[in-house]
Formats: sequence, structure tokens, C-alpha cells
Amino acid sequence: MNHKDLWLLIIKDLVADIKRANVITWFKNTAILKIENGVMTVGLPLPVFLNWHAQNYSKLILKTAMKHDSKITQIAYEVDITLADTDPRVVDLLKHFPAKESRKLPNKREVKLVGGVVSKMFNSSYSMDNFTIAPENRLAHAAAITVAKHPGENYNPLFIYGGVGLGKTHLLQSIGKEVLTNDPTKVVVYTTTESFTNELIEGIQSRNMNKFRNKYRKVDVFIIDDIQFIANKDRTQEEFFHTFNTLFDAGKQVIISSDRSPHELKLLQERLVSRFGSGMTIDVKMPDYESRLAILRNKCQEKEVFINEQVLEFISFNIDTSVRALIGVLNQAVAQYELENVSPTVKSVAEIIKRTKQEVKMVGFIKENNTPHHAVTLEQLTDFVAEYYTIPKSEVLGESRAREYLQPRQIIMYLAKSKLRLSLAKIGQYLGNRNHTTVMNAISRMQAQLKNNRQLLCDVNAITREAGIH
Repeated sequence: MNHKDLWLLIIKDLVADIKRANVITWFKNTAILKIENGVMTVGLPLPVFLNWHAQNYSKLILKTAMKHDSKITQIAYEVDITLADTDPRVVDLLKHFPAKESRKLPNKREVKLVGGVVSKMFNSSYSMDNFTIAPENRLAHAAAITVAKHPGENYNPLFIYGGVGLGKTHLLQSIGKEVLTNDPTKVVVYTTTESFTNELIEGIQSRNMNKFRNKYRKVDVFIIDDIQFIANKDRTQEEFFHTFNTLFDAGKQVIISSDRSPHELKLLQERLVSRFGSGMTIDVKMPDYESRLAILRNKCQEKEVFINEQVLEFISFNIDTSVRALIGVLNQAVAQYELENVSPTVKSVAEIIKRTKQEVKMVGFIKENNTPHHAVTLEQLTDFVAEYYTIPKSEVLGESRAREYLQPRQIIMYLAKSKLRLSLAKIGQYLGNRNHTTVMNAISRMQAQLKNNRQLLCDVNAITREAGIH
């Protein structure tokens, strides 16, 4: 059996334990490079694959490989950037593992419920547990918890309003999911005003309005997002009003979101505004700086990535318009970390924010005139490293062997040799009169660690980029 056929058999077995999406992502353009003395060497197209495979797939791959070839006793990895779609060694994953046909309606994230009722699907990333509570949304969160536990009993209707990207949809979907967790027999429908209007139009066109009306009047919990969009749509308002009344009179829960308060929806029928105000109306505002920082920390924990605290503070300081924008900047920074093996820095994040056409406030985060140089001196490199790790330069140059100073010192030695091409003697003399053997050993240790420690690799790449020496 040739290496390509063996690799295909292994991957086919792995699909039973690994989601297809992860197989397509992490096994794309991979191949068996060689099998020698019981060691099967797997080629990976990018360094970013290395740690992920070693931590998540190596044991499983070895177990599967041994099933097909008992002589294989060990797995090794090697980065080979020449591996690509056109390489004859590479398995065409999309050909062998095509996507299953979706049972959902075309271009719609919907699910059918009992009685033909249609609901938009809930976003799996929204839950009560990962909603960051702040003074600005504490009341809304408490009301959401109460409604989820006792739908139709308290705060009916529940009307949540606030600006774009402040977490209203997160709360609405979390309520729906929580209701179903507490009682799976409940019929919960989550929809948007746009979808509601489109279904109404379809009902009118097909001359089957009874079917449309019966759908939404059978549910236990009716959640509708962005109600402001029914302004100026008289027929939609009329149908929504009767749907609302039917559900309300039957003791069913109605939950509504809007970008403004009921009384600011001037184009809505007055009787609708009156109905909205009969329950609980709560506004959600942008979280303060500390709460925004807490949101970012929670998201980093969810994504299992480490980002420098100063970078998170910088994002929190600059993004104060919406939670959506806040997380959007973080997601781009994480993508930089995962795809380019570069830890996000204040400067790189500033560039991300600038691309959103937003003014960037740098005060207190970056020293004036601290711009990248292409002719970096050893002293400037030390300044970059000390600033990156927010440690005193004197400690880097001193005798301390504490880890928080030792590793930055070794990074300086490594970069001074590999990027600045300085002699071991000169590096050692500058860094506390250390002898050339000490410097050489530190560089060797750094080279070994960079092969297996992804976080260290990302940090070193970030420093070289910041210093302009990559």
C-alpha cells in the first residue's frame, strides 16, 4: 500500500471520532512523508498545524495507523510548506468527504416544529452562562432568567431595547434555549420581523392566511427580534397585533427586542405601543470599560487563547460603541494569532481598529516615537522585548533567573544572533557580561522550544514584527 492510500484509510477511520469540519480544516494538504524504522512522519503544510496536531490528534492517528500497519510504532510531524492541493502526495478531502445535503430550507437557518410551525435556529454560542453581566444589562439579564424559568407568568410581554450590537439577540436566544432546557415539550419560536413579514406576504400571495395565523398562535413562547422594522408596514402590524393578543390572552410568553423604546416607535400603531408597555420594558446600554474588559477575557477563555492583558485593555479602551464591534476586533486578533502564528500587540490591533474606520486612541499604550526600525540595535531590541512583556529593562540586563526575566533575556539572545547577526561575545557582554557559552546554550534552548511551544513562537514572531526585523 502506498503512503497516500494509507493516509486516506487513516483519515476515513478518524472521521468517526473527529467532526468533518475539523478534518477538512486540520488535515487539508497533509500527507505521509515517509515510514522508516516504525516511525510514520506526517507532513503538515503550515507551522500553525504543528501544536494542534501534536496535542489533539497524534495519539488517535497512531492508534489508527497501527490498525492498518502493525509495524508503525510512532508518529512524527514535519512542516513541509510545499504541500498543496496540486501535490500528488495529498488526499483530496472534499472529494472523499463531501458535505452532506442540508435538510434546512435553502439560504435559511430554520427548523420545523410541531404543527408546521417554523422557527429560526438558535445560535449555539449564545447562552445565559456566557452572557457577561454588567451594571448596564444586569436588570435585563435578571428578567431574562425569570422569564426563562416561568414563561407567561411574569414580565409578559418582555420588551428589551437598546443600540445595535449590545447583546439583545444574545439574551433573546438564551431565553429560548433555557426554556427548552427546562421543558423540552414547550414550543418556542424565535424569528425576526423581516421573516414574519415575508411569511405574511407568502400567505397573502397563496391566499392561505389561516395557515399563517395558525402557525404563530400555537406556540408557548414567541420571540421576535428587531420589532422596529414593522414601522410603516400596516398589514404586518395588524397581523402581529392579533397574534400578540391571542398569545397574551392564552397566557403564552411574548418576548420582543427593538433598537428603541416602545414610545419612540412613533410609526407603530398606538395600540401596539400600549400592549408593549403593559409588561416589562428594559433598556440595554453599552457596558463600561471594566465590563468590556471582562467580556474580552471571557471570550479568550472560551476560545482557549492567551492574549496579552495590555492588548485586551487597549481594545476595551478604544471600542465603546457596541459589544459586537468589541468582539469583532478580538476575533480578528485571534485569527492573526491562529493563522499567522503572531501574538496580537497594541500596534497590530490598532491597525485592525483603523480598518473599521474608527479613530484609535493610543494615549498611555505606546510611547511616542516608538516606531519599527529596519536597522535595529541590540539596545533597541531589548527595549522592544521589555516593553512587550511589560518588565523593567534593568531586570532583563540583570542577574535574576526568575522565569519572567529569563525567557525574555533568552529571546533577546536568540533574535540578536538570528536577526541582527551579532557575535555571541557582543551579545553576552551587553546582557550582563555573560560568556559566549551561556549565550550559545540559551539560543539552543530557544530554538528547541520554538519547535514545540506555539505561544512562544507567536510571541517571538510578534516581537520581530514590532521591531521591523522579520
